[in-house]
This record gives sequence, C-alpha cells and structure tokens, in this order.
Amino acid sequence: MLSILRYRRLRKELEKSIQINSSQQSYKDDSPLRGSGELTRDNYTENRATQRETTAHDGYSEKPGASPRTTVTLHNGQRVHIPGIEVVSSGSLPGTGEPAEIFLVGFDGDHDQLNPRNWPLAQKWRTLGIVGMTGFLVSWASSIDSAVTKQVQADFGVSDLTESLATALYLIAFGFGSLVAAPFSETVGRNPVYLVTLSVFMIFIMASGLAPNIGGQLAFRFLAGLFGCTPLTTFGGSMSDIFDLLERTYAFPVCCSLSFLGPFLAPMVGAFIGQSTAISWRWSEWTSLIIAGLITGAIFLFVPETYTPVLLKWKANHLRSITGDPRFKAPFELRQISLSSRLLRSCSRPFKLFFGELMVALFTMYLVVVYIVLFGFLTGYDFIYGQTYGFSQGSVGLAFIPMNIGFLVAFAIIPHVYLKYKKTLQIAARTEKGHPEPEERLWYAMYGAPWLPISLFWMGWTSYPSISYWSSLVSSVAFGFAVQGIFISSYQYLIDTYEEYAASALVSATFFRYIASGVMVVVTLPMYKNLGVHWALTLLGCISLVMTPVPYVFYRYGHIFRARSKAAAT
Repeated sequence: MLSILRYRRLRKELEKSIQINSSQQSYKDDSPLRGSGELTRDNYTENRATQRETTAHDGYSEKPGASPRTTVTLHNGQRVHIPGIEVVSSGSLPGTGEPAEIFLVGFDGDHDQLNPRNWPLAQKWRTLGIVGMTGFLVSWASSIDSAVTKQVQADFGVSDLTESLATALYLIAFGFGSLVAAPFSETVGRNPVYLVTLSVFMIFIMASGLAPNIGGQLAFRFLAGLFGCTPLTTFGGSMSDIFDLLERTYAFPVCCSLSFLGPFLAPMVGAFIGQSTAISWRWSEWTSLIIAGLITGAIFLFVPETYTPVLLKWKANHLRSITGDPRFKAPFELRQISLSSRLLRSCSRPFKLFFGELMVALFTMYLVVVYIVLFGFLTGYDFIYGQTYGFSQGSVGLAFIPMNIGFLVAFAIIPHVYLKYKKTLQIAARTEKGHPEPEERLWYAMYGAPWLPISLFWMGWTSYPSISYWSSLVSSVAFGFAVQGIFISSYQYLIDTYEEYAASALVSATFFRYIASGVMVVVTLPMYKNLGVHWALTLLGCISLVMTPVPYVFYRYGHIFRARSKAAAT
C-alpha cells in the first residue's frame, strides 16, 4: 500500500515540478539547450557542440542540495527544466548512422527523498525493522518443528529420525531456493518479492499444520522452505538499499541478530507447545502462520519500495507519461538482460566463485562449520540437557536462552568496531581509492573466532551430571557470541571484496551452509547416540579449531589473495 501511494505521489511531484519549470521558461530563454526535441541531421551537430560548450545544467535549482536542472526540448517542441536528467548517446538515428540521444533519469541531487539513503533515520530503522523480521520469521519456522518431534512421532507413528526430516527438508529447500531468489528482487523490486513469497509461504505453512500424514508434512515443509528463503536473501539487499558503507557497520549486526534469534527462540516456544495438554503440536505451525500474517501485513502497509533501479524506473515511466516523450529512460531499462538469463547466471555463478575463488570457498566452509554446529544443537540439546541432566521438554527449550544472549552480546562491541571503521574510512577518503580495504570488516570475526572451539570443548567436557548445568549454559553464551561475530564479518567481507559479484558470493555461502545444516539435523541423532555428548562436541570443536585462523590470515594477507583474484574488486 505504501509503495502504491509513493508511486502516485511521485507522479504528482513530477507534474508539479515540470509545470513550475515550464512557467519559468519565459525568464530562462537564454538557458542552454540540453536536449533536442526532433533530432535531425541538421540540428544534431549544432546541439552537440552547444552541449560541449555549456555545463550540464541551466544554472538554477529550486532547493539546496538538488541537482541542477537540465533543459530538454520535447517532441512537441516544449522546453522544460527537469532535475536529475542526463542527456546521453543511445546508438544511432534511423537511416543516418549519427548518434542519437536519450534522457537518462537519475535522482535529484544528494538530498532527493526518492533515494532511500536520504530518508530520515527513523524511517530507515522502521523499514529495516519490519523487513528484518522476515528473516526472523522464516528462521523461526525452520526450527520450531524440532521442538515437537516427540508429539509428531506419536501422532504419525514414525521414528525420530524420520520426523527430523521436517526440519532438514525445510533447510535444504532454503539452499536451493537461494539460487533463484536474488534475480527476482533485482527485476521487479523488493516489495513484490516479499509480499508474493510470504503469501505462498503462509499457504504451505498452513498446509503443513493440516497435514494428515508424514508424507504431506514433509512435502509442505519443503515447499515452505523453498519460498521462505526469498525474504531471507532479500532483506540484506533492502538494508544495503537504505544504509551507506559506514551505517552498515551497525545496521548489519541488527539484521544478523534477527536471523539468529528466530531459530533459537522458536524451540523455547515449541517445547512448551509440545508438552502442553491443552493444545496440539500443530500450534507450532499456527504460531509461524500468525507471525507471518502480521509481518506481511506490516510490509504491505508500512514499507515502501527501496530498490533504487526500480524507483528510477517509476520516475522514467511518469516522465514518459507526463511529457509524451519516450526518450526518458532509467538505467535499469537499458540493461538487455532477460529474467531467464539472470536466473541462469544466478544458478551457475555461485558455484564458479566457490570452486574458483579461495576467499569464497574458505569463508563459505567456515560458515558451513558454524551452521553444522548451530543447527545440530536443535536435536543435540535434548541429549545434552534432556538425557544428561534430566531436563523436561520445556526446560530443554529454555536452555537456548543463553545462546540467544550470546547473539546479543555481540552488540557490545559495535561501538568499538563502528568508531574504528569510521576513523579508517575518514583516512581512506583522502586517498585515491576512497574507501577502506575489505579486511577492515574482519574485526567481528577476529574477536569471536577463538570462542567457537573454546565454547564447544567447554560444553563437551563439563556436560556431566556431577557438574552443574550452569557451566555448559554459560559456554553457550560464548558460542552465540562467536557465531554472531563470524557471520557478520564473513558476509560484510564478501560484500566489500566482490562488490559486483557480491550477491553470487553470498548465494554460494547460503546454498552450502543450508544444505549442510539440513543434512546435519538428520546426522545429529546417530552422531550423539554413537559418540556420546562429550566426543560429539569434541569432534565439532576440532573442526572449528581448524577454521579459526581464517579471519586472521585474511586480515594479514587478504590483499594478496584479492590481487590474484579474477572476480574481486581491485
């Protein structure tokens, strides 16, 4: 709704702006001609010469910070002043071989409110908060079923290993869905993707809650995960739409926290649903459905479109409609790339980067290790706290609280990292490159990385009935802090390193970690049964210990790897 209203308001603003500029034409007859109405061989050369001799504007602007207004002559002969327009060559005139021109549509200067990065801070955070909750939602739905496994087993008459597939297939579908999610949001915009995919997601969540047997539940959970991944991969794009390089230093941790809090708050609620005699286990799906309905409604009512190429396309559409001149074009409309080509590239490039770029491969593997442990705890916590300490089903769910506290503890270092990056950014702004090296994004990981193996060894070798359960609970705080720091740095580093190919690099990380997480949910049961809690956590701790040097190595030698890379930005 807000996007629709914004679209209509933009047309009114442009109509008013063009009307005002046209009325001022009588006072501006000496303005340089920046565009030609009817481009012909006779007037083309003269116009081009005039443009080379004049500046890119007519010398006045209505408001401070706005771009100077470009004077263009429309096909009907009317000369109008329009902000944010650049006259560029578009090929050749029919039958002449001479270069023609189009009116390239841009923003009206550095303070144009159409640009989401110029929104008031309150509007930015309101938008981020709502779309960030989509990550919370789909992550919540990914894990809440794991807390009611016993009840579903009894209802459907299946083993615990079979029922664990409800969570595993959802996560695996996340991985496959991430391959095709980005091209849609980069074609039609962010909001349509949120609204359509969340609506379909709700249908399959409802179907899963109504499933009469295990086959139906598994099928609908897989389909829910396939559509649920889209918001998770899109809200990061929304964040980059509205926050600049420095602001992302504190905005991105908020996005990460919402994504992590979802899957590890859900088992707490699901555990009490499972042990309740008043409601069915199916309420684990109904809670997800209710949250999804609230968030989808909030997006429809309160979140405007943020994808700037689509916003400029709106502006170009309005200008063509208002003036009747088809030469107004947004940069987005000049791309000759079909959606099918985008999908093909989106499916192939992540694998090319993973197998061809050492940085993508190592950080993806690091995140795979983190997620293997993280989602392994969904079923592993029943062994650690249910069987070792005799916790009830509800109390096992509460054991996830310290891990969630650990996610939030990472907020404590945000001011330090922000100020450090701000200082580095100011120094880099005076250099030719103009921005800091990507390795400056690795501080979160360098603070958190050592705590991952420490927390796993700590939890593994203090989980005895003779040792207070408070010891392992405190270790999970350290684990949550480590996970948050590693994830924040890995994503920000890949974004800053690959820039143009950042989306593909992140899809690579998303695909492999969710496939591994889904497999791990199933493997966890026999692993804990056969190895026991102590050796299972020791094995995971050793794997994470091997990966611990990754952020430190890249902080020291990352510039060498980037120089040898074919895809990394120089």
